[in-house]
Amino acid sequence: MNIEDFAVRVKDIESEIARVMVGQKEIIRHTLICLLAGGNVLLEGVPGLGKTMLVKTISQVLSLEFKRIQFTPDLMPADIVGTSIISEEADGKRTFQFQAGPIFANLVLADEINRATPKTQSALLEAMQEKTVTVGPRTRELPRPFFVLATQNPLEMEGTYPLPEAQMDRFLFKLLVRFPDENELGSIIGMSSTSDLLELSKISDATELLTMRSLVQEVPVAERVNRRVVHMILASHPDHSLAPEKVRKYVRYGASPRGGQALLAGSKVRALMEGRYNVAFEDIEELAYPSLRHRILLNFEGEAEGIAVDDIIADILEATANG
Repeated sequence: MNIEDFAVRVKDIESEIARVMVGQKEIIRHTLICLLAGGNVLLEGVPGLGKTMLVKTISQVLSLEFKRIQFTPDLMPADIVGTSIISEEADGKRTFQFQAGPIFANLVLADEINRATPKTQSALLEAMQEKTVTVGPRTRELPRPFFVLATQNPLEMEGTYPLPEAQMDRFLFKLLVRFPDENELGSIIGMSSTSDLLELSKISDATELLTMRSLVQEVPVAERVNRRVVHMILASHPDHSLAPEKVRKYVRYGASPRGGQALLAGSKVRALMEGRYNVAFEDIEELAYPSLRHRILLNFEGEAEGIAVDDIIADILEATANG
């Protein structure tokens, strides 16, 4: 597969998903960038904005094995990864047999992930990072490709638990699903009665997805682009000399090195989607927000004043504009 084929195929996938998802072009685009970079996505928005529908639609268009986990306060880790059960054979002998959980799929929807307790949320940590699941003495490989697309409601809503920082860091992107405008809302309401009858075409499959990811990994990154990403990560820490004023005043912890890796991985995909075989500053600037907004933690003053993390990222971009 070459650059032209890559760009055309992604455009076809976007167009097919957009038949169902009205007015969410940026969310569709950034979700696909994340998947092609091999990462996990966290979608945040109030209920009813189509987050679950987006994930189901992607699984159909990409011909991926899909499993859905509804997170609730009483959900247990074994309900996600599986457990060993006692099985009686024909000769009466009893043995332990592993019963796989819904995590064993290509695309796993963790629906309303922040409604489960931190203990249950942590059951995803190994799967999201190492693509394996350990139950008892044995570690099992997950299917390839493997992605977790999680949805969450804003934390100010009742019955939610903040995700642990270690788990937040394992999401390549955090995407904010906005409420549709008047025209988009009219289209959504008008098509709601017929969307169930809409048949989606299968544009790609797991094998081609892995091929596309291999091409992404070959995209080169110039030294000056890599240096700017390094400076952006350093500038997100309030005790560093590169930190702008808002970071020093409102940030408690800055982004981890994984944030820089996420930013470069996504930028490589965007470069190919734009028909380029090199990462440019424009790629970095667009994807800085989904890559870093969940990795920068505000201090008490920032929380009290309602400071938006995206505004802080904008300041970081401006402070590092010269590389």
